[in-house]
Amino acid sequence: MNAISQSVSDESVVIALGSNLAGTQGSCEALLEAALATFAAHGLTVTARSGWWRSAAWPDPTAPAYVNGVALVETALTPSEALDALHAIEREFGRERGEINAARTLDLDLIAFGRLVIDEPGLRLPHPRAHERLFVMGPLADVAPGWVHPVSGETAARLATAASVGRDATPA
Repeated sequence: MNAISQSVSDESVVIALGSNLAGTQGSCEALLEAALATFAAHGLTVTARSGWWRSAAWPDPTAPAYVNGVALVETALTPSEALDALHAIEREFGRERGEINAARTLDLDLIAFGRLVIDEPGLRLPHPRAHERLFVMGPLADVAPGWVHPVSGETAARLATAASVGRDATPA
């Protein structure tokens, strides 16, 4: 894990990674590592990342458990281009979009893009539900505890303690 200063993390692009189907990689952790290794080729330079966290699937805890983490990246891409890059990476790893909250090989969510606040069709920043999810805020608090939510003004560390979804999430 890499800790970074609050000023740097506030300007970072925050990406949440998750998987509960290993695909051809053998394990969800291996799949997530392989996905991270492709970020640079898509214009996303990883500057810091969390360790992996485990949690029960949500909203259906009978589905395979999830492995989640967070990466902070720098990019020259626009927010829309970054989201397109994340969707392309998901497809490379066998992600098929269909049923909401279904099991998946790879889920990449654009959580924040610096301090930008955007509410457009297909792009909402910061991510509208990330602050509620311990499996996002816990890893973010590990890597950048002083990161400040662009709307609420709360730190990642504070949001992790208040998260109401995925309360069973723990570092792997």
